[in-house]
Order: sequence, then structure tokens, then C-alpha cells
Amino acid sequence: MNNLFVQSNLKNADILSTIGYDSIIQHLNNGRKNCKEFEDFLKERAAIEEKYGKDLLSLSRKKPCGQSELNTLKRALEVFKQQLDSVAQSHIQLAQTLREEARKMEEFREKQKLQRKKTELIMDAIHKQKSLQFKKTMDAKKNYEQKCRDKDEAEQAVNRSANLVNPRQQEKLFVKLATSKAAVEDSDRSYMQHINALDKVREEWQSEHIKACEVFEVQECERINFFRNALWLHMNQLSQQCVTSDEMYENVRKSLEMCSIEKDVEYFVNQRKTGQTPPAPIMYENFYCPQRSAAPLGKVAAPNLARRGPLPIPKSLPEDPGYATIGDYSLLYQ
Repeated sequence: MNNLFVQSNLKNADILSTIGYDSIIQHLNNGRKNCKEFEDFLKERAAIEEKYGKDLLSLSRKKPCGQSELNTLKRALEVFKQQLDSVAQSHIQLAQTLREEARKMEEFREKQKLQRKKTELIMDAIHKQKSLQFKKTMDAKKNYEQKCRDKDEAEQAVNRSANLVNPRQQEKLFVKLATSKAAVEDSDRSYMQHINALDKVREEWQSEHIKACEVFEVQECERINFFRNALWLHMNQLSQQCVTSDEMYENVRKSLEMCSIEKDVEYFVNQRKTGQTPPAPIMYENFYCPQRSAAPLGKVAAPNLARRGPLPIPKSLPEDPGYATIGDYSLLYQ
């Protein structure tokens, strides 16, 4: 530890200046704010992962996907659904892990806040004490300077009254001079006492300031290290999620490699086959002719047509333009 905070915050001629200390406090507050922002980021990422996991779980369990498939492809689809369910669960678990990391960041942030508060209270008190003692010292200095001016005026008045014949007036001037000299001596002692007291306060402030800078620098190093490790761990967790998901998807790919087109087609044929003998041909049956070919096996015999009359003679002859012919599959109409 090089005490960089100390080296950069003691070089100031103004005894009342707290600009160095204030800049450190502002930096620490910004660091605490950054930790809070990352904490909130983890919580929001956890909410996203949880929602994604639950939506994926609902999709896997409620949405049909090739449910009528057979044999090897059916087994591959079952593996697909199982692994998708596992991927969804892993995202929900990741959400819980991220919330735990956010909680750790919050605890670290609050711990540093409490540690800082003790030092800040000491520094606030010493700053007030230094400011108050400086004011007393400056007031004592003003009083001392005023007493010195009063003494000088009294001496000048005595010198001017040397030619006065009134001894009573001279006596008064001498008394005033003596009084002013005593007042100067008292104010000088008081001024020196305040100077000494201010110097002790200054030394105490400097000592406490150095201690505070050392504490704050240690805290800042711890914060940066903790923040860095938290972000590193977050990246590892996301990478592990990708690896876990890929392993589950690989199980699906392996099940698809076991899928056989020939076996699935053969399985369907074996499950749904109706026999190897095709149906018999349909025989021609003349509606008016009692002599006809035997009906195919399993067919009901046609009704007896012997009682029907002979085939009627057409009213139109083949030469008649209104007669329809089908030898060349055409129809002629007048």
C-alpha cells in the first residue's frame, strides 16, 4: 500500500480546506453507487432469466410438438421435450443464483458503508473542531492586534502630553498606557494559547486524516477487487449456462442420430397394415341383361332383371345430327 490517497490530499496551504477529503468521499460515494447499479443489473437480469425459464417451461409442457410421430422420431421428440424442460429449469436456477450474487453485493456495499461511517464521524468532528479553533484563534489575533494599536495610541498620547503642565492629565495618560500594556500582554498570551491549541488540533486533524485516507484506500481496493470478481463470476455463470444448455441440446442431437427413416416407415406399415391381397376388380353388370358375370366375392348379387322390359329403341338414328356418339369421345349437338 503506497498510501496514494494520503500523498494526494495533504498538499494544501489552506488549513480549513477539505477539498482533498471531499474528493475522496465523492469518489467512494460514486463507487458505492456503481456497486448499487451492478446489484440492480443482476436483479433485473435474474428477472429476465426467470421469466424466460418459466415461459420456456410452459412452452415445453403445454405446447404439442409432433405428438403423433412414431417410433424413433417420437423418442427423439420426447428427448427434445425433456431437455427443453431441463434448459428451462436451468434458467430458473440461474435466476436464483443471480439474486444470491446481488444479495452478496448488497451486503458488501452496506458493510463498507458502516465501516466508512465510523471514520467519517471522526473526520466530521475533527473538521468542526479545527474550524472552531481557527475562528477562536483569528478572533484572538484581532483582539491582540487591536490591543497593540490601543497601546501605541496611548504611548503617542503620553509623548504628546510631555509639555503639558497639568500633572493630573499626564497621570491619566500614564495609567491608560499602563492599562493598555497589560491588555496587550493578556491578549498576546491568549493569542499564543489559541495558536498552540490550533496547532494541536491541526496535528490531530492531520493524523486522523492520514488514518482516514488509509482506511478509505483499503476500502477502495477491496471494492474494486470485489466488483471485478463479481463481474468475472457473472460471466462464468453465463458461460456455464451456455455450456449446460449445449450439453442438453447435444443429447437431443444424439437422439436424432438414432432416428431411422426406414425403421419409422416400417413401424408405421406394421402398425397400420390391412393385408397383402389387393381388392378384387369390380365386374361389369348390364342393368337389362339377366346374363352377367359373377359378382366378386363378398358382393351382394344384383337384383333379378328378367322381369324388366326389353331395351327401348332410341328415337333418333345414328345419322340423326341430334344423336350423340362416343366412339371418339365427342358429343355433337344441333
